[in-house]
Amino acid sequence: MAQSYIKRILNAQVYDVARETPLDAAPLLSARLGNQAFLKREDLQPVFSFKCRGAYNKMVHLDEAARAGGVVAASAGNHAQGVALAASKLEIKATIVMPVTTPVIKVDAVKALGAKVVMYGDSFEEAAVCARALTESEGFTFIHPFDDPDVIAGQGTVAVELVRQAQLPLDYVFVCCGGGGLLAGMAAYLRYVWPQTRIIGVEPEDAACVQAALNKGRRVTLREVGLFADGCAVAQVGKETFRLIRECVDDVITVSTDEICASVKDIFEDTRAIAEPAGALAVAGMKKYSAEHDVTGASMAATVSGANTNFDRLRYISERTEIGERREAVLSVTIPERPGAFKAFCNDIGKRNVTEFNYRYETAAEARVFVGLTVTPGDQSLDALQDTLRKKGYRVLDMTDNETAKLHLRHMVGGRLSKDISDEMVFRVEFPERPGSLLQFLTVLGNEYSISLFHYRNHGAAFGRILVGMQVPEGKRAGLRKALNRLGYRFWEETDNPAYREYLGSVERT
Repeated sequence: MAQSYIKRILNAQVYDVARETPLDAAPLLSARLGNQAFLKREDLQPVFSFKCRGAYNKMVHLDEAARAGGVVAASAGNHAQGVALAASKLEIKATIVMPVTTPVIKVDAVKALGAKVVMYGDSFEEAAVCARALTESEGFTFIHPFDDPDVIAGQGTVAVELVRQAQLPLDYVFVCCGGGGLLAGMAAYLRYVWPQTRIIGVEPEDAACVQAALNKGRRVTLREVGLFADGCAVAQVGKETFRLIRECVDDVITVSTDEICASVKDIFEDTRAIAEPAGALAVAGMKKYSAEHDVTGASMAATVSGANTNFDRLRYISERTEIGERREAVLSVTIPERPGAFKAFCNDIGKRNVTEFNYRYETAAEARVFVGLTVTPGDQSLDALQDTLRKKGYRVLDMTDNETAKLHLRHMVGGRLSKDISDEMVFRVEFPERPGSLLQFLTVLGNEYSISLFHYRNHGAAFGRILVGMQVPEGKRAGLRKALNRLGYRFWEETDNPAYREYLGSVERT
């Protein structure tokens, strides 16, 4: 029975290494959702995740022989840091087996806490096999990341704080889920003290081991596990955690990578903190559940469970955020290849904010444009725009939900210059990022020059950057430079840039 965990949770020893984290109001999220939203800020722990709670509660209960023998753990990162911190506090030797796919920031953090790191396997499951082997060969005690009563009880202390901080029962609580330790511990406590509150677990759709188990009525092992939300990249839910989840959790939902990325941004806008992908899971679930079930006027909280992400991943997260929010649409449009066609296309789009243009001359008859457009969630006018473009003779393909397009194609549109063009000039242009700047640029160029290459991506910076190629006969080159100077934007000619000549210029020129 889940009630047997109440005493365990209330007696859990976690605050030698953990801190009581705040329950912060999220005014921007609240306004968008039409609900009163709160964030339980476990990203503010000393190791930037809740995992130190369960790890310490487990290790503080070890007998002297087990402490003397040392401990071993398998982890994609956050549990590893929790074990390393607890081991340092309790003066226990710790060895951590981490998948080779673990972000460097987590590996370095574990080493900095004094634990020995062994890199092994591509997944948590493979690392766990290695860690189990070390328990046999070295006599270590294995510290499970989630499927252990003391670990579950330690994680359950998050719910104790939540109840005290919220004062009144919330209508919904959303909890991220990998192996189920946090969800099981919090749900066991919340179900007892707030029986009317709906408890919703949230998993990545490419690592949904709990939902798969619920569908089958038993634990199953996923064949493949996505690694984007590495903190929840688990192929099989724990035996004990699954028992508690079935008893105490109302629903388990999944969210996409794009929805996770969008929620990283939401958390940042309300807190100025950057959550790791797994840390933003519950917020993504809160948004999705509210929209799909038309929930308004309710009180709800979501765990922000961690903030251990490599800085270089932020570029990818930012790239996917607008699509995750349904604020960007991605279209492939075929336009006629003639002077002025590009400008005409921009006019046909209207006053929508363009987030990206990718274009390379293809044939003398037509060209394909890969274009990103700002939209609003549920924007019906996007359908109308596509209909309008088709009626005007454009061939339009919506690529907003095409993973290959979003991950790869948008960076690969183009190729070498056709051999029948010998008068291309290439410029790199920088301009103030504001609505209408791109159209103003094309207007100044007029219809005199045929555009043969175009790349633009709006990254939300103060300045936008364009790489543009144009067919410019020798006698018109001075006039083009005068037009660019008249425009007032900073520009650099790149026609002789070796990168352009190597990858984009004609074969004959290179």
